[in-house]
Amino acid sequence: MRDLLRRCEPFGYQFGVIDRMMCHWRRFCLGVFAVSVILLQALAAPPQVPKPAGSLSLDDCIHLANSAPSAVTQARQQLEIARRGITEARAGFLPEAHFNGAYTYNSPLLDALLPQSFSFVALNGIREYATQVGTGVELDTSGRLRAAMRRAEADRDASTAGLGLSQRDLKRAVAAAYYRLLLARRLVQVDHDSLEEARSFEDLVTKLLKGGEAAQADLYKAQAQTAFLEQAAISSELDAQLANQDLASYWTASVEQTLNIQDIFNQEPPPPETSAQLGATPFLGRPEFRLFDAQKRSFLADARQARSTLYPQTTLDFQWGLDSNYFAFHDRGYAAFLTLNVTLWDWFKTRSAEKQFELQAAQVDANADIAKRTFSRDYQAALARVQSTYRQIEVTQRQTKASEENLRLSRVRYEGGEGLALDVVAAMQQLVQARSSYFAALANYYNARADLEVAAAL
Repeated sequence: MRDLLRRCEPFGYQFGVIDRMMCHWRRFCLGVFAVSVILLQALAAPPQVPKPAGSLSLDDCIHLANSAPSAVTQARQQLEIARRGITEARAGFLPEAHFNGAYTYNSPLLDALLPQSFSFVALNGIREYATQVGTGVELDTSGRLRAAMRRAEADRDASTAGLGLSQRDLKRAVAAAYYRLLLARRLVQVDHDSLEEARSFEDLVTKLLKGGEAAQADLYKAQAQTAFLEQAAISSELDAQLANQDLASYWTASVEQTLNIQDIFNQEPPPPETSAQLGATPFLGRPEFRLFDAQKRSFLADARQARSTLYPQTTLDFQWGLDSNYFAFHDRGYAAFLTLNVTLWDWFKTRSAEKQFELQAAQVDANADIAKRTFSRDYQAALARVQSTYRQIEVTQRQTKASEENLRLSRVRYEGGEGLALDVVAAMQQLVQARSSYFAALANYYNARADLEVAAAL
């Protein structure tokens, strides 16, 4: 028995090693499977937009909107496509290499005296072996490749300008939604403060009526004013909710969550810029003019590419290898081919196509002139709106202070029996309008500044 165990011991050792190897292999496979599952889940999960800590400023909202899929994302992809087009156009100047192998069988003539006679005279023999390495390059004697290169560069510049336009438009849209939300929330606050004031006055009139010091009509006026402000508060809350959803939709699908944004209406608004500070024609730096320039260059490149068919085009090819009736390396050789293609007559087709592209380039010039006048008008209008809305802020501040004092005095006179309830109700409405006008003036001023940034290409 001992001898038998001693003889089986090496096999047991080998079986143990194999068992440990299989155990390690199973662990390795499980690890690879777990990593694969994690990677697949990460790839399948939607991209998460980073959220900055604390309240969101306007720059934070713009950053979040740029990080989420939008028209800016598509513009970036279009720019990458245009850059690939430049690589493709540049490759036309480089030689191409290729390898080919072929075997051809040509049946012999049926009544031929020699078996080497073949039936298809266009071929070189009964059997033909071809194994060749070749290279070819197009000598751009007609200018076609250079025109294609200029067209690709113009497409890249147009895509770059388009990306700038998309980023600018997204920034302006986010700013409008941001100011709209700030205004809506301030109007909610104004309506709720006015509603509390109206309820306080209604309680006062109710107490005076019980004491015989007020008329029933005064109570009806106070109740009507309370109901009116309550309805206005409900409407303003809905507007604030919709404005919150509008702003959040630029970077998240969870639009129902309340956004914590910075309230810049608590700060002193910056003074407006003047035409002396910005210059007479800052609108000439708008990306639209870069787009016009790129479009014109692309049409001119197309015109040159169409005209290239009238010029001689040269192609150089070089081949080395085997092209023989016998598969023998001894029969190797090389050949060079220089091809010159000259168009003799095309029935004015090329000239018509070239003229079409030139007319399209002239249309771009006309559009640029029209845009220059339009953008000049927009720039001056934006300057005027900024100046006007900035003055309105000061006016509405004085109006709000006067309305607050008017309401205080109206209540004092009514409580002293010298005023009417109608005066108090009218003073409440005036104060609501004054406060709403003040915050609307702030929102209009910041929106006007945003429009000026677009008009002046700031």
